[in-house]
Amino acid sequence: MNDLKRVIVDFKKLTPEVLKLTVERYPDGYGDGDIISFRNAKGERIEAVEVLTDDTKYLVKISEKLEYTMENYDKNDYEDFDDNDPEAVVDPFTELNSNEEE
Repeated sequence: MNDLKRVIVDFKKLTPEVLKLTVERYPDGYGDGDIISFRNAKGERIEAVEVLTDDTKYLVKISEKLEYTMENYDKNDYEDFDDNDPEAVVDPFTELNSNEEE
């Protein structure tokens, strides 16, 4: 189990696959007990939730964007994208702001 690749995923790099895994792991959202805190190489404090695949441990950085995207998750939104396409998961607040301007 220690041979898992460890990957820290920021919202900007979130892929449909990792988002789906996160929603499946935390279907009712994550709680304080699910959050892992650590310091990155720059000494910044990071809070993340853990998602595992057969070969990778993803530490998905938590944020307001992640919470909103998980709450509004619909797998059909991603069916036209590759599972590993970080462009597929859009910033929900950018999308909301652009809709208001129309």
